[in-house]
Amino acid sequence: MVIERFKDRDAKLIGERFERQGRMLPVGVVYHASWVDAVGGRCFQVMEADRAELLADWVGRWEDLVEFEVVPVVTSTEFWSKPRVE
Repeated sequence: MVIERFKDRDAKLIGERFERQGRMLPVGVVYHASWVDAVGGRCFQVMEADRAELLADWVGRWEDLVEFEVVPVVTSTEFWSKPRVE
């Protein structure tokens, strides 16, 4: 899960770049879905990559306009199928 915080809460510049250059994903990164908060200050994206370095490459292409928080997630089934250490 990627949480993007638009710098200066300015979605306009992000939208313009997206229109010109697309998502700019490196090979090996898959975009699944995204949601933008109602005021246009943050975007929540479900992305997939086998290696964190691939996401870091993508982040580098946008970090002048966006602050990123990358949260590794697994499906609920995967999480609950693994034994818990107490």
